[in-house]
Amino acid sequence: MSALQPPIRPEYEHRLEPFTAVPVERALPFATRLWAQGWLRRGLILVVLTVLWELAARWQDNDLLLPTFTATARALVEGLASGELIGKVAISFSVLLQGYVAGVLLAFALTTLAVSTQIGRDLLSTLTSMFNPLPAIALLPLALLWFGLGKGSLVFVLIHSVLWPLALNTYAGFQGVPETLRMAGRNYGLKGLRYVLQILVPAALPAILSGLKIGWAFAWRTLIAAELVFGASSGKGGLGWYIFQNRNELYTDKVFAGLAMVVLIGLAIESLGFATLERLTVRRWGQQR
Repeated sequence: MSALQPPIRPEYEHRLEPFTAVPVERALPFATRLWAQGWLRRGLILVVLTVLWELAARWQDNDLLLPTFTATARALVEGLASGELIGKVAISFSVLLQGYVAGVLLAFALTTLAVSTQIGRDLLSTLTSMFNPLPAIALLPLALLWFGLGKGSLVFVLIHSVLWPLALNTYAGFQGVPETLRMAGRNYGLKGLRYVLQILVPAALPAILSGLKIGWAFAWRTLIAAELVFGASSGKGGLGWYIFQNRNELYTDKVFAGLAMVVLIGLAIESLGFATLERLTVRRWGQQR
């Protein structure tokens, strides 16, 4: 029987060298680690654009056509210090918030109906095919007839600019939800609004956030364009009226200061608002790289 037993390999313990004894690779150079920072790369792009702007303005040598960056920055600082620009921004944002929130709520209601019923899907498909290609600013004359010279007309065109792109993106996100998640929700007895909020919305959040960003961009530029018309009609408005008024008075540096304020607000909303929201949700949950 001893001849049938396999040999037993003796046990042994292999001692590893201490970690400190192993040579550690050199860390990446400071310049490489610094270049990996996204804020630095974007900042350098802005600096290059600023330098090109300053050089082009000095070569043009006509402040009426193209003021220098320094003149624009001076006008921007003066507008902020006097409170004029801050007041115009407050007016614009009060209208923008009303139209944006109303458009988001209507888009959510329309897409909820679309994923729940066949008539809702037909309604969403028909309405988006009809109204999504229609520019929001083209509805402004009609809004003036219906709601008069006031916030109602602006809110109406803002709702139109937000509703359709957000509804399309949200519905596309709902359609891309895996069937396993849908079955899990049905197994738990979720129906109607609870099914949408607890299953579809978390799974389709990347598409929803994309729609929110597109809707914000459409609403912001529509508001500025509409305020230009309102400024010409009633002498009131926010940033758009500020730009229109200074253009009539040939204060080109203030016109560029107003445009710079529009750009800075857009950058702040994208970088601080939506980027933070994405980092706390879809990136943290592994739904987006």
